[in-house]
Amino acid sequence: MSASAVTSSVATTIDANRRAGTGTLIGHLPIGFPDLATSIDAAVALVDNGVDELELGVPYSDPVMVGLAIQKATQAALASGFRVRDMFAGVEAIRSRVDVPALVMTYWNPVLQYGPDRFADDLLNAGGAGLITPDITPDSAAPWIAISERTGLDRVFLAAPSSTDPRLADTVAASRGFVYAVSTMGVTGARLNVDAAARGLVARLRAAQAENVCVGVGISTGEQVAEVLDYADGAIVGAALVTALAEHGVAGVGRLAAALAQGRTR
Repeated sequence: MSASAVTSSVATTIDANRRAGTGTLIGHLPIGFPDLATSIDAAVALVDNGVDELELGVPYSDPVMVGLAIQKATQAALASGFRVRDMFAGVEAIRSRVDVPALVMTYWNPVLQYGPDRFADDLLNAGGAGLITPDITPDSAAPWIAISERTGLDRVFLAAPSSTDPRLADTVAASRGFVYAVSTMGVTGARLNVDAAARGLVARLRAAQAENVCVGVGISTGEQVAEVLDYADGAIVGAALVTALAEHGVAGVGRLAAALAQGRTR
């Protein structure tokens, strides 16, 4: 299957929102936190309250990119017995209830342990849209790129303000769905001000011919969503939603999603 023959559900949603004059809101939650059933209900609540696409995290024992809120959530999920197979069951259950793209964010080691081809096939069968892979770069991802070509799954790579222009060009060329622009150096977590470096990074990705760029890391309010959507195609919110789920349950995460969604049309 060639890249040109693939229809990306993620890109299709972003494009539809762009034509409608709104940006795309992407919500991140770990599968299995605080337990599998609640994580499914929480993901559905995001969509019911205005989130356009889902980013579902695979709990991992060494989550080097994420901040304390998501670290605690993933550790709790692992302590309660989460297994990778639970992620596929979770994606399938969520997709049976909501019709939005569901990307899975995972470090590469769990994929290797499960078997990359088997992982991709099971994700496809569960209704998943593709993978966000924070710890592999396009030059080390040839096996995953080949598998995604075979299955049609989207592949989202990360770009950072420290990336060189050649690396950004490689990232744009290898990504399908969108390019994930990391708004600030360091780990994820809600911040009072989204790093101004994000705007410059998005401009550099546009210069490298990126069609869809979504910004994550540090976004926690509707105002910040609006700010990001002024120059990017999508805003990704994670730590703030995980904190809301931990402190206020499914109802709380739904309320925050609704507040964030107000930024889509500002």
